[in-house]
Amino acid sequence: MSGSREADPRWRLAQTVAAGPHFVRSPLLSRFLLYVVGETIDGRQASLTEHRIGVSVFGRPSSYRTDLDNIVRNYARQLRRRLHDHFANEGSGSRMRIEIPVGGYVPLFPEIAEGSGGERGVPGAGRSIRSRSRLSVAFRIAMAILVPGLLLGSVKLVQRNPRMGAGTEDPVREFWSAMLPRNSITYIVPSDAGFNLMEDMAQHTLPLASYIRGSYDNIPWNKLGPHAAQDLRTQQYTDLVSLQIVALLAHRPEYDPQRVLLRFPRDLRVDDLKHANAFIIGSASANPWASVGDNATNFHIELDAKMESAEIVNSHPKEGEQSSYASHWNEPAHETFALIQYLPNLNGSGHLLLVEGLDVAGTEAAADLLFHSDSISPILRSASHADGTFRQFEILVRATSIQSNAENAEILASRTR
Repeated sequence: MSGSREADPRWRLAQTVAAGPHFVRSPLLSRFLLYVVGETIDGRQASLTEHRIGVSVFGRPSSYRTDLDNIVRNYARQLRRRLHDHFANEGSGSRMRIEIPVGGYVPLFPEIAEGSGGERGVPGAGRSIRSRSRLSVAFRIAMAILVPGLLLGSVKLVQRNPRMGAGTEDPVREFWSAMLPRNSITYIVPSDAGFNLMEDMAQHTLPLASYIRGSYDNIPWNKLGPHAAQDLRTQQYTDLVSLQIVALLAHRPEYDPQRVLLRFPRDLRVDDLKHANAFIIGSASANPWASVGDNATNFHIELDAKMESAEIVNSHPKEGEQSSYASHWNEPAHETFALIQYLPNLNGSGHLLLVEGLDVAGTEAAADLLFHSDSISPILRSASHADGTFRQFEILVRATSIQSNAENAEILASRTR
């Protein structure tokens, strides 16, 4: 690193911000911030394109396409929000600010004139604090238009109630307040229907490690035309049940579109599950990230080696419970099962909510209970702490699948730790 960068007040400010509470637990966001600031100080701001950042910060190959992989745009939204939060809190006394205007990745460095509420220009500055306010309003308007459209509905945000603690009359509301906290990010991770089709073609499951690497070498692509094969490799396909779940979540009063981010499974990274909450939809056959909690749960899904059936394994059956619950996909009407699991994230700083069925009808049944049924309230109440947090819990759901539509969903068993 050049000595001129070390002596630059913009670099020292960026290092302070990156080490602060809004960034220290997200190495990727810190790296993103330091990269764009460093390149700007070194006079290479013209090179701060989405593609360059994807390669340099997020380790994407030089051949990656930004129209198919939106990781830089997703993280840029988080970066702008966390910069705003930093300078509204810990950094409120700083004479200089860091801003990254929407539409680009080149940072600006407005300086506040002491005691005047105004500002003075510094190298790299070109936007006033008053402009930042307008930008913030424009950003909120854009989010209000774009995000609800993506999530199939507009959302009216309301102030979250204070925590009511154990024994609350509304444990469901308390649970969503814990899952969608105001002070951190929650990712929604829908199922990857294209990946599910690839597994069906290969007639065997593909592990999470292969999914993260994008290793689909065993897929018989010769059964498809080159166009269809390329689409399955690169396009982001999901299912209607995932969209319905996202829409239901967007109508929760605790939902905030600036802190709840939609992340396609192929764009998710292990680091995301260390530093944020995540709502993972679908079983490992359609969303391999659903397998991250298997070692810490009593119930887990096992797929038939030839992808012809699946079952939920009950590791420690209680009296009256079975050791496994199977579903047979080749029958038009059949009994199906699903899981709702609330687990710690990978470093214990947040939580994972998994809604996964043996088939799409099972996932739909679990979502119906999660969003529409009072039967889940006693479980949530027993899992709640006095401070409004929740212990780890698992719920086993049974339903009838009729032409892939769920009927008569009910809770069979649960566990709370």
